[in-house]
Amino acid sequence: MSTSCCKMLSLMSLLPLLNATASFRPCPGSCLCYRSSDLVDCRSSGLDQVPSDVPKGTWLLDLSGNKVEDVHTRSFMGLWALRILLLSNNSIHTLHPQALLSLQFLERLDLSFNRLRSLPPDFTQSLSSLQELRLDHNLLKHLDSASLEDSDNLRKLDLSHNRIQYMDVKAFNSLSRLRLLNLQGNRLNVLMNGLLSRQQALEVLLLGHNNISTIEAEALAPLRSLTLLGLHGNQLEHIKFKTFLKLQTTSTHIQMSRNPWICDCDLQRVFGKIQHVRHLHVEDYKDIVCHAPPQQAGSLLASMDSQLCMAETATVLVITITVMIAVIGALIKAERNRKNKQAASDAESAEK
Repeated sequence: MSTSCCKMLSLMSLLPLLNATASFRPCPGSCLCYRSSDLVDCRSSGLDQVPSDVPKGTWLLDLSGNKVEDVHTRSFMGLWALRILLLSNNSIHTLHPQALLSLQFLERLDLSFNRLRSLPPDFTQSLSSLQELRLDHNLLKHLDSASLEDSDNLRKLDLSHNRIQYMDVKAFNSLSRLRLLNLQGNRLNVLMNGLLSRQQALEVLLLGHNNISTIEAEALAPLRSLTLLGLHGNQLEHIKFKTFLKLQTTSTHIQMSRNPWICDCDLQRVFGKIQHVRHLHVEDYKDIVCHAPPQQAGSLLASMDSQLCMAETATVLVITITVMIAVIGALIKAERNRKNKQAASDAESAEK
């Protein structure tokens, strides 16, 4: 074989490599691109905006730990292959309309530890494949009915450690496949009827460290798959047995310590009934401390057994006896007065 022929064959063998090198995707400055895994790592790179030259075939984009404040319209345009987008630990306070456009295959979105005060109406409009959403540690104050629309595939939603005080009763209507909902560390006052009406698949509901003082009668009824209910660290003073009896699940563990419980006979009876329901388990019953009345403050509810009801029964008995004595005394006095009047009347008649 001639030398020229060998050179030609060598050149032909290098063509695929030359083509691959020529088609190598650009990588945003300050980022690391891993071509074999379609991963772009821009962590802690000092970026103040989403880079515009992210390779189109990127599967995972990590922008956490930067200085991004605004996510502008169409910031991720063309990144149709993106499955995981990490934007945590930035200073994001604004998501502009259509900021997440073209991310219809995104499965995981992390916006935790930012400064978001609200969500745009079209926030999830392009996120039909989203399964996990983290919005914890932001400054959100409310959730509208449109905030989480078009999120039918969402399985995990973390809204913990925000400032949420109000949620539209239809805020979660689209989330019929939700398995975990974390609302810990917010400012909720009431768990409303209808808020969780579509969450039959929900397994974990975390509501600890809010200001919840009222759980409406039907609020928990739709939760047929619930295994863990966190209600610790709220403002509950009393609860109704029927509210929890409507939890028709196989097994549900409930956390209710660190509430300002008013320990009376009614409360003791409610907890007694709950503990006798086979599928309900109060995990921290032994840690439930009385807040009132003053003579019970600081005492463990579990240590009182039936004392509260006995004390209440004794009090009622004393009051009943006191009332009876007073009534009998009044009757005797009335009868004496009647007899005295009758005697006086008879004497007056005899004198005449």
